[in-house]
Amino acid sequence: MNFRDKNVLVVGAGVSGIAAVKLLAALNANVKLFDGNRELNKDELRQKVDFKATVIIGQIDEDEMDELDMAVLSPGVPINRGIAPILKKHNVQIIGEIELASLVSRGDIIAITGTNGKTTTTSLTGHIIKDFYGKAYVVGNIGFPYTDIALETKVDDITVAEISSFQLETIDTFHPQVSAILNITPDHLDRHGDMATYIACKEAICKNQGPKDYVILNYDDEELRKFGESVKAQVVWFSSKNVLSNGFFFDNGIIYLAENGVNKKVLEMSETKLLGIHNAENIMAAMAMTYSYGVDLDSIVKSVKTFTAVEHRIEYVRTLKGVDYYNDSKGTNPDAAIKAIQAMPRPTILIGGGYDKHSTYDEWIDSFGDKVKALVLIGQTADNIEICARKHGFTNIKRAKDLKECVDICASLAKEGDIVLLSPACASWGMFNNYEERGRLFKEYVNALK
Repeated sequence: MNFRDKNVLVVGAGVSGIAAVKLLAALNANVKLFDGNRELNKDELRQKVDFKATVIIGQIDEDEMDELDMAVLSPGVPINRGIAPILKKHNVQIIGEIELASLVSRGDIIAITGTNGKTTTTSLTGHIIKDFYGKAYVVGNIGFPYTDIALETKVDDITVAEISSFQLETIDTFHPQVSAILNITPDHLDRHGDMATYIACKEAICKNQGPKDYVILNYDDEELRKFGESVKAQVVWFSSKNVLSNGFFFDNGIIYLAENGVNKKVLEMSETKLLGIHNAENIMAAMAMTYSYGVDLDSIVKSVKTFTAVEHRIEYVRTLKGVDYYNDSKGTNPDAAIKAIQAMPRPTILIGGGYDKHSTYDEWIDSFGDKVKALVLIGQTADNIEICARKHGFTNIKRAKDLKECVDICASLAKEGDIVLLSPACASWGMFNNYEERGRLFKEYVNALK
């Protein structure tokens, strides 16, 4: 697509929005950057975009919309409320930053979505690709905007992208050669409204794929098993609960590859640096993607063995007085937090609570079993979580005013052999800028303990 002299509005002045402005300016578009937050500093934003865009803060005149050829929405901007419906009324074409980047970039795309496991699986897939081919771009919801590197890519490059449901709302022609949907459980219902809409967003990742492409699906997810019957791409399954005749499966601590009913032992989880069945699923998904793309199995296994856990996902912090501390700040929904609890090998004191995404916590509380000794709560959801926990018979609950007090309470409760786990089951917004800041502060407070 030719963007020269096109009038484009970028909505959202975060990292993705700034990257989109710079890309569009490099493509010789006429760019305006808009953000509804009146507290933002216009001069600082101008400097961030190298003065390559007109900056509009707070409100935009609807008359200006009639002059627009296109609008690029940042992932945090909903498609069904706010400015987006007004843009539609003025017949402005709306795309997202992932769509924008894919229109410009060259080479092949491996794209990963799912409720949980995206960051670990994306990082591992990129690690395998880099080891085998010598280079890979790892981008998307993982923290590095796709638009940042789109112009750098060449026809023989490979981009590995973590894609959120927010980003999938605004794709049109986005076409990965290999895609994966790791799982689908309730999340972001405050944004999408209902599960049907959320599921449709996730499944859209492979809507433009054809018979020569591959889609990797979790056989244990009932929705995805049904979805696999209708996709146009070649389906490769993985499973941690079923022995498959074709695909990757996990059984008794070992990952196997089944091809035409013949099972080949591939890897023992004890040979990796990752904990938990959920990480066996992440590994199988990465294996399935890279194997489908053409990486040989021996190279895949070698790379998996050298891969270390990503920051903020069941990340070991330190051991103090016989107590292990783990940072799982990326456990931003109940299902992710359940997996973290399941990965803990010993009695655990758990830190939970945060921003309210309209999740329910019953299954999370039920997963405590005999493993979780105490629950320390902070944030907007603390009241709802405590009510739910007591309803399920869990009563050893403490409240803290902030994360530092949480860490201090956990340290006072923990005995030698225990684990302290930050896995909040909630988003970080309200108390922190993002889950990364929450995780970094947790590590800072833990490392400061005497």
